[in-house]
Amino acid sequence: MFDYLVVGSGLYGAIFACEANKKGKKVLVIDKRPNIGGNIYTEKIEGINVHKYGAHIFHTNNKKVWEYVNEYATFNRFTNSPVANYKGELFSLPFNMYTFNKMWGVVTPEEAMAKIEEQRKEIKGEPTNLEEQAISLVGRDIYEKLIKGYTEKQWGRDCKDLPSFIIKRLPVRLTFDNNYFNALYQGIPVGGYTKMIENMLDGIEVRLNVDYLENKEELDKLAEKVVYTGPIDAYFDYKLGYLEYRSVRFENELLDKPNFQGNAAVNYTDRETPWTRIIEHKWFEFGKDEEGNDLPKTYISREYSSEWKPGDEPYYPVNDEKNSNLYAEYKELAEKEENVIFGGRLGEYKYYDMDATVASVLNKCNEVL
Repeated sequence: MFDYLVVGSGLYGAIFACEANKKGKKVLVIDKRPNIGGNIYTEKIEGINVHKYGAHIFHTNNKKVWEYVNEYATFNRFTNSPVANYKGELFSLPFNMYTFNKMWGVVTPEEAMAKIEEQRKEIKGEPTNLEEQAISLVGRDIYEKLIKGYTEKQWGRDCKDLPSFIIKRLPVRLTFDNNYFNALYQGIPVGGYTKMIENMLDGIEVRLNVDYLENKEELDKLAEKVVYTGPIDAYFDYKLGYLEYRSVRFENELLDKPNFQGNAAVNYTDRETPWTRIIEHKWFEFGKDEEGNDLPKTYISREYSSEWKPGDEPYYPVNDEKNSNLYAEYKELAEKEENVIFGGRLGEYKYYDMDATVASVLNKCNEVL
């Protein structure tokens, strides 16, 4: 008999299992995928740690969280500095002096600010949709080239049909700073995330290719308590209806050349290019293998945002009013399940960055273990 059955071996599940194991609890981890790591799973291809479910860059201002993950991996000093490609024109992200110089030829922060101020005036009164909100923050030029197409691909809807609250703020930096996250601590685990999760699950029984919901009755009998990190609506057999997500599809290519785009992430911000961005995985680890040798090949992933339908991989919760209300109803049901903890992005229907996931599961461990 196990003390805990942990459903899902992603970040939340792996940390919970690790902490419970430290406290002498008997833990079984199951996952329906053939690999551990959930969406942060990395697979080694030609010496490159490929982020199989999209780019994951660890960033946090929380010292406790940073110290915790560093117990299980050594992090490199990768700093996220994406590039935007608008119809072949390249711009620095986040919006900073390099961006404004390229956009308008301005040289000083005053000139940049004056240009933005002048364009923001176009919107009178309270913005009623995402387009108006963006223009009221950064002006039309930046909106048209760097926000509009990307956002419309991301959400599959016109910016005029998206609520203004999606972008409460847009960082405008009047400095030459390309550090996207602006976090105190930032990096990628040397050797990939899978290795970090392996270290967390060391000494714990893990069974892969096991679908919890299909074998729920017999699996529940194996443990006193369940930690469930799958979709909360699936747990209750969608009896109140489906929660909505956005999904992502990847087209991957191994290229017989050392460098495709010279950067880990390039966002394609025009509407006509069907993908939202291209990730070149080797640059997360500076184009070198663990011995420090240059890698001769490169591996790229084109990312396409798509509408989610049941059966697709859920990525981003659609936290609009309708879905938030439905989640609240599921949460009420979840609270009645005495021996089940619902956690993580899918279990809590919440868009969590990795550091927030770590903080959330450590709080839960303090509470229950």
